[in-house]
Amino acid sequence: MQRRQDMDNGSGENCPFEFNFDPATFKVGDTVSYRVTGSLADFPFMGVLMEVHDDHVVLTSDPDDPVSRMRATRESRPVVAEADVC
Repeated sequence: MQRRQDMDNGSGENCPFEFNFDPATFKVGDTVSYRVTGSLADFPFMGVLMEVHDDHVVLTSDPDDPVSRMRATRESRPVVAEADVC
């Protein structure tokens, strides 16, 4: 099983980020690709895991902003409720 995966950006070049898509190995500091429900459902987002729990994770799109924390599901591409986006 591949733990980390590079994503192709559509131009034939790999994305410069490494994402962890294996929720069993999630740890604080991992970069993940996450989704948002509602009107933002068609867009991919990148975040950093700040907390890892048995049934959910807490992630941020800005590790330098202590207020920017969002609860998400713990799955290969975590899901954040649109109402929780900060």
